[in-house]
Amino acid sequence: MFKVSSIFATAVLSVASFSAIADEVNIYTTREPGLIQPLLDEFTKDTGIKANTVFVKDGLTERVSSEGANSPADVLMTVDIGRLLDVVDAGLTQEIVSPELEEHVPAAFKDPNKHWYALSLRDRIVYVSKDLDLTEMTYEDLADPKYKGKLCSRSGQHPYNTSLIAAKIAHDGVEAAEEWLKGLKNNLARKAAGGDREGARDILAGICDVAIGNAYYVGRMKNAEPGTDQYQWGEAINVIRPTFENSKSKGTHANITGAAIAKNAPNPENALKLLDFLISEKGQSMYAKSNYEYPVRAGVELDPVVASFGDLVIDDLHILEIAKHRQEASELVDKVGYDQ
Repeated sequence: MFKVSSIFATAVLSVASFSAIADEVNIYTTREPGLIQPLLDEFTKDTGIKANTVFVKDGLTERVSSEGANSPADVLMTVDIGRLLDVVDAGLTQEIVSPELEEHVPAAFKDPNKHWYALSLRDRIVYVSKDLDLTEMTYEDLADPKYKGKLCSRSGQHPYNTSLIAAKIAHDGVEAAEEWLKGLKNNLARKAAGGDREGARDILAGICDVAIGNAYYVGRMKNAEPGTDQYQWGEAINVIRPTFENSKSKGTHANITGAAIAKNAPNPENALKLLDFLISEKGQSMYAKSNYEYPVRAGVELDPVVASFGDLVIDDLHILEIAKHRQEASELVDKVGYDQ
């Protein structure tokens, strides 16, 4: 089942240290603050507004809800659409009025009611051993018995995978998605666990030949210091951007990082300035070149490693059409025993 921990992660900064003054903005984020720190530092340099971060690994909705009107949170930032919708559906956000966000975020990656916007894209791809003569495949191919004992994957309950499964449900229905997930389960080379980079590690070790992972991890691995473990993992793999067989656009599934402004934000003007910065050409370029994520703003230059993967064609489904099936996706993971 789709589970949310009620235990709050330890804040990076004490909430007591926050205050509603003109030169601050307070960010609650489900991604490690260090991964966006270069962007926040540049924002502070440009605006003079200090960006405070609190890392909330699980239970973001519960935390903000329990803090109520006294919450110091200005911006709620998540690494997947599911957690973003959780805070919106709980009534913890406010309408965002930003011509910049409206202009530069594609319709498929923003809220029609203007309570959230995507800031970057994370395409869900396949890492392939360089020993394989393989340049294209569908997501459905991963369930082919020819890959029995050759597939590596992180937990099916991780939001990156429940989003992918939800997309399969949206395209083909629950029954077809269940059969597909059974095929993936049967092809696992090891227990579904760890992170995406461990898939590349295990391809290098000969444990599996293919692995499901996000593209930006490949950017990190291939840009790592030569000779390090991560660099060697990255050098052991090629990248394929799969498609769903029934996708009209023949596109690749992508989740998002995104953000909303908290309903009781003490610094709403600064929150808006931050979001406008993150969608600016400078902010989007830093997402692309510091985090190796795919920018949502058109015309932004990519990191050379990510650019080498070729043009990204996104699956034609609206992100909300995918997100509404995430509960069913989570239930299927348990039903087929994917993580067992």
